[in-house]
Amino acid sequence: MIAALTHAGVEVIECHATLWKGIEDRVNTTKGGWKKPAFWWRVIRAYGQLIWHFLKLPDFDILMVGYPGQLDVYLAKLLSVLKRKPLVWDVFMSIYLVAKERGLDQENRFSVNLIRKIEAKALQLPDLLIQDTAEYVDWFYREYGIAPDRFRLVPTGADDRRFKPIELVETMQDDQFIVLYYGTFIPNHGVMKIAQAVKELAGKTDIIFKFIGEGPDKAALEEYVHKLNLENVRLHGWMSQEALLVQIATSDICLGAFGDTPQSLMTVQNKIYECMAMGKPVVTGESPATKAAFSSDTIVLCSRDDPADIAKTILTLNQDPERMQKLSKNSVVEFNKHYSIESLGCQLSAFLDALVFSKKEDRK
Repeated sequence: MIAALTHAGVEVIECHATLWKGIEDRVNTTKGGWKKPAFWWRVIRAYGQLIWHFLKLPDFDILMVGYPGQLDVYLAKLLSVLKRKPLVWDVFMSIYLVAKERGLDQENRFSVNLIRKIEAKALQLPDLLIQDTAEYVDWFYREYGIAPDRFRLVPTGADDRRFKPIELVETMQDDQFIVLYYGTFIPNHGVMKIAQAVKELAGKTDIIFKFIGEGPDKAALEEYVHKLNLENVRLHGWMSQEALLVQIATSDICLGAFGDTPQSLMTVQNKIYECMAMGKPVVTGESPATKAAFSSDTIVLCSRDDPADIAKTILTLNQDPERMQKLSKNSVVEFNKHYSIESLGCQLSAFLDALVFSKKEDRK
């Protein structure tokens, strides 16, 4: 979002202090780490640094909070009132919903319920909320009663400064058809559904499945692959972005998400945009969000609940190189039109301009 706004000619002044050490740090805090004095000392120190940086900032028009801002919005509201500036929050995801989908409410129900209350109040504070899909906006309305007209939709998109079509001097062997999944191994992405689809295609030795990433579901995937002796599977851990770009470029099909969690059904996963940007045919699970965003000429949707349908879709594309070429071409065109940094910058800056204008009119 910062790159998109900058590209659109908006001056972005970053005011940041580090609180979180990573995703696992947030998970451990939710499980009960927030009760420890050491955590609150980190909060006091980080927010102290943040306020100190803020007080030295030059003048600005809008105070915008990024993800995950469920706690930051409270301080941001005070600072925005102090400066008499409108407040915008790019919500992106509900951390309450993420916590529930990771089963953290089973380990510490009090903490997750507290997160829900914090999030519910936080959503009421900004002048404008940014979200990526109408389906997610509807969830916020059903869960918290936040009026949909308080949101503006800006898709997640991808950084096409890095994710773009590339040609490699050395490519994979012509007799191999590479199907790539990369990301976090969590229920949201339905990795085990993909594994069951691999089983359906076990006899197709020319179709190779690559899994790149880590996560709680990886152990189950490894056990499944070993138990069934699925020789057409290649498992890799996290890798550098440069190495990942090569893996995407040398694949024939990239896979999206096949989970049936609310989060998976309401979002368009970042990897889908990234692979579109690189001109790769994408196969992902059908959902209200993906159906609303894409046509059948751009990406291929299939059943989330039926591994046989996933396998059939992959096999059909394997046997239809002409359609593969069309999907490759169309995905890049569609990405550049709606989901590139340039497009995101135009969309987001227009919403911010309108907010600034309306606030100035209100003061007259």
